[in-house]
Amino acid sequence: MARLVMKFGGTSVGDLDRIRNVAAHVKREVSAGHEVAVVVSAMAGETNRLVDLARGISAIHDAREYDVIVAAGEQVSVGLLAMALHEIEVPARSWLGWQLPVKTSNVHSSARIQDIDVEVLAQQLSEGRVAVVAGFQGVSDAGRITTLGRGGSDTSAVALAAALKADRCDIYTDVDGVYTTDPRIVENARRLPRVSYEEMLEMASSGAKVLQTRSAELAMVHNVNLQVRSSFDPPDADFPADGLVGTLICSEEEIMEQEVVSGVAYARNEAKVTLRNVPDRPGVAALIFGRLAEAAINVDMIVQNVSSDGQKTDVTFTIASDDLLRTMQVVEVAQDEVGYGSVEQKSGMAKISIVGIGMRSHAGVAQRMFQVLADKGINIDVISTSEIKISVLVDADYTELAVRALHDAFELAAS
Repeated sequence: MARLVMKFGGTSVGDLDRIRNVAAHVKREVSAGHEVAVVVSAMAGETNRLVDLARGISAIHDAREYDVIVAAGEQVSVGLLAMALHEIEVPARSWLGWQLPVKTSNVHSSARIQDIDVEVLAQQLSEGRVAVVAGFQGVSDAGRITTLGRGGSDTSAVALAAALKADRCDIYTDVDGVYTTDPRIVENARRLPRVSYEEMLEMASSGAKVLQTRSAELAMVHNVNLQVRSSFDPPDADFPADGLVGTLICSEEEIMEQEVVSGVAYARNEAKVTLRNVPDRPGVAALIFGRLAEAAINVDMIVQNVSSDGQKTDVTFTIASDDLLRTMQVVEVAQDEVGYGSVEQKSGMAKISIVGIGMRSHAGVAQRMFQVLADKGINIDVISTSEIKISVLVDADYTELAVRALHDAFELAAS
């Protein structure tokens, strides 16, 4: 017997038939003798509808009331799934974030989980009752409903698994695992049986949509084994006895053969900003990026050129295209304070990344990546690296060509 957390996204609970399908998946695990907690998102499209309602009333709104509105979708989902489980004779109870409670910070619409009280919930699991928990939401110290940001239900599931000391957290989605790249671009992309936490974190931060970045980070910190699998597999399929299907996200030590490159990820809608003739003195970079942080603008790649005269330098960084207008407003307001000479912007960019823990012990990976792109006539604007990732910024028109070329070059296709 194991303790499992099962998470189902909006597509998986998109209508009543799909909710019944989810209930059948849950019943399978309960019938196998497992203790089960389920985390669900709002039904597909529901959160967008609620966001539109809030913005329709007020473009500049109180974030506390916004969270009250957009958290309502999960309340419907947990109630419907609990009812569906009762219909097939599986004891269940729904839980909203404030009822556990899921304690969060006070930052509305992007709160972070601080603690989850699972004492009562764990007792009910031990008695054979399924807990159906609303993802995406929590409660602040002030007793107000908070939300975790879009995709936050993944984070809710991993945090709950950590608090319950679950044996595994299964993320059910509309794909059957983590692939070497987007199968919509590369038809022979290969499903990976195992991916390390570090690789998944880098893939998620580089544009892979399978798992939300914060949930991958949380799983790594708390050593929660994650399994990405499809909710559209028949609930009564002949699954392996150990329950492992899809892709297991685990510690590096559990992966026997570490590939040099495990996958190619991409993120469209990137923009580049360059500040020219920035004073080359301590504290200037902190000032620039401090102002952006205060405006809640997330900066990705950063490059500072070496100053030839020790006086002036250039600073380039990337942000999401949606944040470009606000970014330009922030840097223009800060011009006198920073003292830069001019500012340049370029939208319509894409970030292409290769990821693999095997890079740590192999030389020449970057050179090969750059040569492949050069052979295809793709110019690189910005380069950023980590121990297991190399990212480049290119014109978005070359996204698919770059992904296919790199996928082929590193021999990632299914055999």
